[in-house]
Amino acid sequence: MSTNNKLVDLQKRRIALTAGGGKEKTAKQHDAGKLTARERINLLFDEGSFIELDAFAGARPTTLGGEAEAPCDGVICGYGTVDMRPVFAYAQDFTVYGGSVGELHGKKIAKVIDMAVKTGAPIVGMLDSGGARIQEGTDALEGMGLIMKKTALASGVVPQIAAVMGPCAGGAAAVATLSDFVFMTREASTLYVSGPSVIKGTTGEEIDGKALGGAEASEKAGNCQVVCDGDEALIAAVKGLLSYLPSNNLEDAPIVDSDDLNRISPALNALIPDDDAAGYDVRAAIGEIADSGIFYETSATYATGIVTGFGRMGGATVGFVANQAAEGGFLDGAGAEKATRFVRFCDAFNLPIITLTDTDGYKASVSEEQNGLARKIAALGYSYAEATVPKLNVILRKAYGSSYIAMGSKHIGADMAFAWPTAQIAVMHAEGAANIIYRKEMQTADDPQKARGEFVEKFKETFANPYEAAKHGYVDDIIEPETTRPKLMAALLMLAGKREVLPAKKHGCMPL
Repeated sequence: MSTNNKLVDLQKRRIALTAGGGKEKTAKQHDAGKLTARERINLLFDEGSFIELDAFAGARPTTLGGEAEAPCDGVICGYGTVDMRPVFAYAQDFTVYGGSVGELHGKKIAKVIDMAVKTGAPIVGMLDSGGARIQEGTDALEGMGLIMKKTALASGVVPQIAAVMGPCAGGAAAVATLSDFVFMTREASTLYVSGPSVIKGTTGEEIDGKALGGAEASEKAGNCQVVCDGDEALIAAVKGLLSYLPSNNLEDAPIVDSDDLNRISPALNALIPDDDAAGYDVRAAIGEIADSGIFYETSATYATGIVTGFGRMGGATVGFVANQAAEGGFLDGAGAEKATRFVRFCDAFNLPIITLTDTDGYKASVSEEQNGLARKIAALGYSYAEATVPKLNVILRKAYGSSYIAMGSKHIGADMAFAWPTAQIAVMHAEGAANIIYRKEMQTADDPQKARGEFVEKFKETFANPYEAAKHGYVDDIIEPETTRPKLMAALLMLAGKREVLPAKKHGCMPL
């Protein structure tokens, strides 16, 4: 064959690859409200920047009963730039054997993850698969296991984002949740280990896929951090998150233009209600503190008593963790898990952590205790204690008991702790403490109810105030709420050169 003919043959082969599973299957993909794998890749990467790897790798006919080779073995892998920054990605092609994972499919993905780790670039996995390729038997399990291993080893080295844009079941569900952040589309995606038919056959329970592991169900279960309306919105959200993150654990996040570092926020002076029992939305405080009021929230509908997400201070990315007073401010097991995972991500990628504390204590219930509240709170304290990034704490209002300690307090490693004058810092809330400390005085008072109210106020004035904590150095400064942003900015600048080394060990043993 002449050189020209060989070039023509190459071009024909490349064109054939872009067709995926063919026009009919592509049409079905579109009818299901989903883009094809190549359309997703093209939408993620800067125009013309994507370089495909292993494009000619296809399913081996010997393992598939002599059928024609599958284009790209059902997964498109490669690298390019997103907003001019290097990113690696893989996109499962549901039009080719349902995007099922075989040995070669798994090896292609593993290769991309290895290259991302070597070069220090984020990984975006676009998951749309029917699961392991049954025809390949244990070779398919080898492929799935390889993906899981490489994802685990890349954790904490480069950011990993799983974009679930179709079915994601069994081992693939584990791969997705091993990633740092899971995105899902509202209508087309599902994420579960055992599907509806398996559950029905095992327990007799009947449930459809969406109710079992759809986007909203997965977010409420804590398996998904961001839900989007369709593929286009999801990819835009992924690109938005990438803009906040460093490329790897040895680099800093991108710096963007900032608003006034010394901006005063008078609205914060009126944020805390006069009624101690009243709630408020802590996102309002974050909006006043962060650059330009922009906050990228994660896990918005999971464990709503805790708010987590990214913002910028002075143009640099920071992570926010806050008690949500609008939900009562109590710390529960789900909230502790949510905060723990977020704190550990920020620490792994050198992102300072700003914690806004307003907690009345732990959520008291039989179910919370029996579902491992003690272990989950321990994990939260562990995550803050081992984090070596700059850690700042602002006590807005209530800071009671060990729930206050677990929320990144000075006692477990906050570099700087500030308190608003509305802060109430004590072992327990005033009503309960007064009942213990002044019990005898109340019993002998002429009017016990009136006396109780007086003793509650006495406790607040004597113990539950920020000045007592400041006397002992547990609070570095008591600040006017409106000055919170400039105070935090000054602290971040001071801590920019922070160096802290943990004791030498292989890893801790806390089950996180």
